[in-house]
Amino acid sequence: MTEQDQKELGNTLWAIADQLRGAMNADDFRDYMLSFLFLRYLSDNYESAAKKELGSDYPKVADEEKRSPLSIWYFANPQDTAEFEKQMRRKVHYVIKPEFLWSSITEMARTQDEELLHTLQKGFKYIENDSFESTFQGLFSEINLDSEKLGKRYPERNAKLCTIISKIAEGMAKFSTNSDILGDAYEYLIGQFAAGSGKKAGEFYTPQQLSSILSGIVVLDSQDPSTGKKTRFDKVLDFACGSGSLLLNVRKNLGPHGIGKIYGQEKNITTYNLARMNMLLHGVKDSEFEIFHGDSLLNEWDMLREANPAKKMLFDAVVANPPFSYRWEPNEAMGENFRFKNYGLAPKSAADFAFLLHGFHFLAKEGTMAIILPHGVLFRGGAEERIRTKLLKDGNIDTVIGLPANLFFSTGIPVCILVLKKCKKPDDVLFINASEHFEKGKRQNRLLPEHIDKIIYTYQFRKEEERYSMRVSMDRIEKEGYNLNISRYISTAKQEEEIDLIAVNAELMALEEKIKEATKKHNGFLKELGQSLLP
Repeated sequence: MTEQDQKELGNTLWAIADQLRGAMNADDFRDYMLSFLFLRYLSDNYESAAKKELGSDYPKVADEEKRSPLSIWYFANPQDTAEFEKQMRRKVHYVIKPEFLWSSITEMARTQDEELLHTLQKGFKYIENDSFESTFQGLFSEINLDSEKLGKRYPERNAKLCTIISKIAEGMAKFSTNSDILGDAYEYLIGQFAAGSGKKAGEFYTPQQLSSILSGIVVLDSQDPSTGKKTRFDKVLDFACGSGSLLLNVRKNLGPHGIGKIYGQEKNITTYNLARMNMLLHGVKDSEFEIFHGDSLLNEWDMLREANPAKKMLFDAVVANPPFSYRWEPNEAMGENFRFKNYGLAPKSAADFAFLLHGFHFLAKEGTMAIILPHGVLFRGGAEERIRTKLLKDGNIDTVIGLPANLFFSTGIPVCILVLKKCKKPDDVLFINASEHFEKGKRQNRLLPEHIDKIIYTYQFRKEEERYSMRVSMDRIEKEGYNLNISRYISTAKQEEEIDLIAVNAELMALEEKIKEATKKHNGFLKELGQSLLP
């Protein structure tokens, strides 16, 4: 499938969403649309595996009742279904009963079957609870098929669902449905819904351009980035993973077999479900990722609560785009927590450094961490200054990258990327001021591929360029009071052009002569016409 086809599929699906959501807001409709897209993926994947498993016994086509081939086989072989499902659990790790497959659901939608809504409810519950262990548990928990937003009474809701599902089925009919294509369509829709949900978008969406920068940085060798990418990571973490796009970008950078296991954590239940669907839609097997629903600041994930340094989980790369200047409630006990006790607690008004220290604690010695934060972390005083100073003195802050304003749907403020390492070779900090390198858009500014490549290249080879990047010694940073405000080190002021007064004077005199000559000529014409002359 070409890039144009991918774009066309995304546009087709978005047009359907835009047309059908009516009075429903983008956030609500997103959950229906993406869930149906996910059911389509699960069904296609399952039917393809079933065809392979049953071989010549798999019915060739649907019958006159428009039943799916798998429905026909189930009806004809009731004594063999239990063994078949056992095999499917072993091979594809889940089971979908024939009546819950996308092909069965779309046929019900096409015929306006009044049982469609009930069947969908049963299907979602089956996939969540009976399909396979805990992989899909609670996956559709936020999809309220009884919502009055779909219609006031059952028949209206059922009819609305029939329309939505029929349109999606028609729109997707001419497109390939492999996992990469559906995954790209899913990402596209998440981006479009983020644009429509404004400030709430920050909860679940990191713009692809920023994901590309972070993933491009962390996959490079941490000790000597100039040697290029690492070939494999054992573990990668995003502790505020949203819909999972950052983690998927790291995987894309290293290839499908480049990461042993992907770990993500997400506090918002809806977004947590989006992330799990997103992983599976991109062909990440359930054994290759683990997404945890819980609060990173409270460190609710048991896996990460091990205080013994010899036993704690460590990650080859940590990436994150946590909520900016999030208000939190640290207590005295939190100050003794192993993540914070050597640094102190971030202030209540802004948990930025608390998020940073959480991720940094779990970074491996040879790993790289890249995190998106508001500019305030670079210069604010008090507790934040103490944390920043210790990180600098310990040689943990490697690079500071300033980005343009208005890159996010959720906020117009400019942000920065901090790159951290437990061990780094250079005894300086690289500053990159990329704030003036972007393409202006109507609603959001955009980073073009050349802007992204320039940032990554500058980081990789630690290049210095006037008004763009500079390596700053620790002595200089100490003299600046450990303030990392980029403008202290890289001047963006444009030098005023020197004016040659003699040349300007000569030009003015030449113009004066031209005016005299033109006036003389004009007066000649006026004289001939008997008109008053110009002075």
